[in-house]
Order: sequence, then structure tokens, then C-alpha cells
Amino acid sequence: MSPKVKIGVVTFPGTLDDQDAARAVRLAGGEPVRLWHKDTDLQGVGAVILPGGFYYGDYLRCGAIAAVSAIMGPIVDAARTGMPVLGICNGFQVLCESHLLEGALIRNTHQKFICRDQTLRVENADTAWTSSLTQGQTITVPLKNGEGCFQADADTIKRLEDEGRVVFRYVDVNPNGSAHDIAGITNKQGNVVGLMPHPEHAVESGFGPVRRAQRSKSFGGDGSVEVSGHGGTDGLALFASAINTLVG
Repeated sequence: MSPKVKIGVVTFPGTLDDQDAARAVRLAGGEPVRLWHKDTDLQGVGAVILPGGFYYGDYLRCGAIAAVSAIMGPIVDAARTGMPVLGICNGFQVLCESHLLEGALIRNTHQKFICRDQTLRVENADTAWTSSLTQGQTITVPLKNGEGCFQADADTIKRLEDEGRVVFRYVDVNPNGSAHDIAGITNKQGNVVGLMPHPEHAVESGFGPVRRAQRSKSFGGDGSVEVSGHGGTDGLALFASAINTLVG
């Protein structure tokens, strides 16, 4: 039997969803490896996940302190040489603060924390974290954030759109005021992905959100919405994608 792909899951002070991310890796067939924020050794992992939470209490700016922690040095170096890195919610903020991804996440335009099941459309299925999905596919995963409004200058937004680097887009409702309904983006190489919704909370049948899949008119559908109960596994594809990418 081939050894399982090792995927690091980083824990910072204030991390909330590291155990959920580790469980998602296991369910996808990988081996999660715990990485501590003070570590400087990635322990031979093939990919890294920065899970959600409130790192360092979200002081200064969300993700600002975590971005200069010891573990981020080797993660940034590895990402720049092609290692798959996924930032979820607070992790997305860290990737932006670390300049692995462009833009910034600011306070939701309605000034409230929001928690809901969120439908997303897959805009780019060619990244290390979305290869098991298809372009135009809709998935439903939980969303929970207070500073989830993605913003960037006009030139950056245009570049992200023109280069196909918007990975996920909000469907039906923009929950936080993000520019162009952007829910997740990638770098030019496609190995680094950040998104605000939480795929690690939609990995096990019967425990995830009610799945509302919309047949997108932009991709040949009729625009109708199909409700299929607590499917709960739409998020698993992201973790499976990384494993497939590493296995080759």
C-alpha cells in the first residue's frame, strides 16, 4: 500500500477549525500533520492548510500577526516553489497579509458577523485545490465571518478576472459585500488558494449544510435550484483535489 499523502494543518493561537481541517484530510484519504505556529520545519508535508479561526484575537488586522509568525517563513518559501497551500477564512486573510495572494479582507459591509449555508460557483477548476470540481459547478458550504469582504484596487480586480484567478464566486447573495461577488482566489501558479467559506465543515454526509445546487444559466442550465437535503460533502472535493495533485 502506498503511503498516505501528508498535509500539514497549522495551529495558531486562536485557531478554531484545525481539528475540522484535519478530519477533512483524513476523510479525503490523506494524513494530517499538526504544525504549530512556532515551528520552522514543515515535517515533510506535501501541502499545507491554514484553517479558520481568530488568530491572535484578530488584533491589528485579521491575519497580520500570524503572517509574520515563525511557521509562515517556510510556508511562503514552499508556496513560491509550488507547494499547494489552502487558506480558509482567517487563513485566507493570512495569505493576503503574506502577499501570497492579492487583495485584502475587510469588515463586512453590513457590519455584522454572518453564519449561513452559502452556495458558491466554481470559476476555476484548474488549481491544486479544485481539480476534482468542474467549472460552473455549484457547491454549498458553511460561511461564517465578520471580516470577509474581499477588496482590491480596480487594476488588481481586473487582473484577477482576466487571468481566471477567481476560483469561487458567491451565488444568489453576496453575504459580505465582496467585490465582484468573489469568494476565493488563487495565485498565478494555481497552487495557492484562499476562500472565505469553510469547506472543512462540509465533508461528511448527514452533518453538512442543506445542499442547494443551482443550474447556472451561464453554463447551459435553466437557473432552477435543486434542494437535496443534508448532503454535507461538497467541501470534500477541495481536500481530495490536493491529494490527487500530489499523487499525480
